[in-house]
Amino acid sequence: MDPMDLSIVVPVYNEEESVEPLIRELLSALDPLGKSYEIILVDDGSSDGTYTILSRLHQSERRITVLRFKRNFGQTAAIAAGLAHARGDVVIALDGDGQNDPRDIPALLSKLDEGYDLVSGWRFPREDAFWSRRLPSTIANRVISWMTQVKLHDSGCTLKALRREVAKDLKLYGDMHRFIPAIAYERGARITEMKVHHRPRRWGTSKYGIARTLRVILDLLTVKFLLSYATRPLHIFGLVGIASGAAGFLLGVYLTVQKLFYFEEIGGRPLLLLAVLLIFIGFQFITMGLLGEMLARTYHESQNKPTYVIKEILGGGESR
Repeated sequence: MDPMDLSIVVPVYNEEESVEPLIRELLSALDPLGKSYEIILVDDGSSDGTYTILSRLHQSERRITVLRFKRNFGQTAAIAAGLAHARGDVVIALDGDGQNDPRDIPALLSKLDEGYDLVSGWRFPREDAFWSRRLPSTIANRVISWMTQVKLHDSGCTLKALRREVAKDLKLYGDMHRFIPAIAYERGARITEMKVHHRPRRWGTSKYGIARTLRVILDLLTVKFLLSYATRPLHIFGLVGIASGAAGFLLGVYLTVQKLFYFEEIGGRPLLLLAVLLIFIGFQFITMGLLGEMLARTYHESQNKPTYVIKEILGGGESR
């Protein structure tokens, strides 16, 4: 495959009304840049006429590539497929519903040229319903920033520009597309954020609701574990195990003193059961941590996967 300057990745799902106007806007925004580019449209198992329109667009514009899923796998899978097929030195992802503005692409590229590896969009002002979208998103963004230490106002904005080496290094599962900056940051990427336009939805209906909040929380826990403890699981499981076991041991000492020196009956006391339970829980957590350490080593060693990322090598017969 011939390399090119830009790859535009657009996941679409039942967007038959918005996809054609979006492509026209993309062409108008990209042509003046004077860069070679491709547009990768990922049809995430649409059940309306989206694929028919995508096929027609591909026939009329050969810079358009269409990936069609057999069924609906979700936005994260669609973005992951687009990133995997991208050939550009810079990859730009945006939503297919028309709410992201393609005219922001030149500004994203300029920001990327300042030395960043990933530029994430910040929808400002955001054109969504307050109670069902903006308020839950604000709360989620603050929690995500706190837990991942990647300070962004809008982790859920699909509009992003990232360098090829960052895009190819991403492994996305579940609903983790909103954690792309955090995952890239953990791999050593330089991250920044810039305000982008956010337009009201003109066609169709949103595919998300307030019920997604629970999925975000679960994925956040996964990301936090992967970012902080994937290579040292005993540090988290062992810490909980030691705390639990120590609490159980102290309760046991207290009850022993009560029995030996104060001649109190402790056999039927709930505190005795709690002490035994805490000791067993501590033992189980430490065991889980040790098993996690074995799995982490098996994972990295079987794939020859390093636990570090080298940016540059000077000397040793080569410089790259």
